[in-house]
Amino acid sequence: MIPMTLGHIARVTGGTLSDSADPDATVTSYVEFDSRKITPGGLFVALPGSNVDGHDFAESAVARGAVGALVAREVGVPAVILPSVEQIEGDNSDLAAGDPDGSARAVVAGMAKLAAHVAGTLVEKHGLCITGVTGSAGKTSTKDLIANVLGRGGETVAPPGSFNNEIGLPYTVLRCTEETDFLVAEMSARNIGHIAQLANIAPPHIGVVLNVGSAHLGEFGSRENIAKAKGELVEALPENGVAILNADDKLVAGMAPRTRGRVVRFSADNSAAAQGEASEYYATDIQLDDVARATFTMHSPAGDPQRVSLKVFGAHQVSNALAAAAVGIEAGLDAATVADALSNAHSVSVNRMDVNTRADGLTVINDAYNANPDSMRAGIAALGFTAAARPGVRSIAVLGEMGELGSDSVEAHRALGDELARYSVTHLVVVGESEETRVLAEHAAERGIATYTAPDVNRATGIVGEIVRTAPPGEENWRSREERDVVLVKASNAIGLWRVAEALLADTPAPARNTHTSTRKTRGSKP
Repeated sequence: MIPMTLGHIARVTGGTLSDSADPDATVTSYVEFDSRKITPGGLFVALPGSNVDGHDFAESAVARGAVGALVAREVGVPAVILPSVEQIEGDNSDLAAGDPDGSARAVVAGMAKLAAHVAGTLVEKHGLCITGVTGSAGKTSTKDLIANVLGRGGETVAPPGSFNNEIGLPYTVLRCTEETDFLVAEMSARNIGHIAQLANIAPPHIGVVLNVGSAHLGEFGSRENIAKAKGELVEALPENGVAILNADDKLVAGMAPRTRGRVVRFSADNSAAAQGEASEYYATDIQLDDVARATFTMHSPAGDPQRVSLKVFGAHQVSNALAAAAVGIEAGLDAATVADALSNAHSVSVNRMDVNTRADGLTVINDAYNANPDSMRAGIAALGFTAAARPGVRSIAVLGEMGELGSDSVEAHRALGDELARYSVTHLVVVGESEETRVLAEHAAERGIATYTAPDVNRATGIVGEIVRTAPPGEENWRSREERDVVLVKASNAIGLWRVAEALLADTPAPARNTHTSTRKTRGSKP
């Protein structure tokens, strides 16, 4: 964070200093809400949660070197005590659900005010360029690509993982210093108005909208409402700002009139060009390797086409990479530098299309951080393509429930069975015992996929482990590296399905066996 005294922080947040606080004591290090991460000169945010209350750790944070704390009540250490905040009507956040006395609201509101002040100061006095990213799917992957690209142009701050809400975004802003050139702000929404609030904290100069899907459909009610919410990002741009819109998504492309900024478009298939609406950034000659990593030619207004070879996985990453390329070039980087950055970019967010291959050749695609219909389709496509590049192998999808889909939830899960069949997935392990997972399992089995059900992650781990340890019938040389199976692990984060991926990658391959998994249309059968 930029250096600020406790007295200045109190004025910015509307708080009052505790009796033991020195108004001239200066915060010179990071802002943290985990007391274990506090470094000397830092500021501790005493965030109350459903299981623990940060106020109980304020003393230990100060002992570790914190100058003070942001708190909702007196805690006996130097602190800025924040004013109470009224609950917003219709707030459906986890924060509101676990905040009976309003302490969390007060702390989060104080952190937001502090972050907005820091962002505004850095933009005005130090030329900080803020890029906001939103979309129903792909935000985190694209954020990582953008950070890799902008890192070639200067010091860049981007959120770790999916820090994209009213807590994560201000936390990310407060990682910026006077030396920071670029901030990448990932922005999510649970309802209309949320992205506008986040954009007030971190006012974007560049805004990227990736897609409008059906994630959180149960909360928004319709894709049109989701589009209304996502478009708040481009509405927040200044006249000299840049809106970067996905031309392949009609609802996103339709946001162009909602911004005061200049509009540029990107397209992975350039289908809009056939309708006379050519994109400024587009891809041609797309090729995928045997683990679904894309190589393509990137076209941009910045000069000659550039060849890009991605190290991230899935055909959908081409669109994400084009969005990142547009950010880099619009921010002033040349096309060759952007292409090189994209070709050397690795995902830094855990459990996001993280592809690893064991010593014996088993490939595990760990995309278990989150799931919605759009990202599920992308994950299944990556599984299908990777398996198709290895004739004779089994493609094994380990899937759990997609949350927050509302009245369309059951049908959305049923449709996954069609996607699995479309990409010739051979095996499915469904984790969970809800109506949605039951329908998914039944429909997949009807489509001829060998289907197993597991009530929990532990049972799913055992089923998958048995499948991959069992040789297919008549495959004498199945153990060769290039012929090993491919496993996709994907579900909403709360299910914890990433543990299946970790167990598979930690497993010591067993000797080949002569038995094999049944490929009958089954439900609840054992391998």
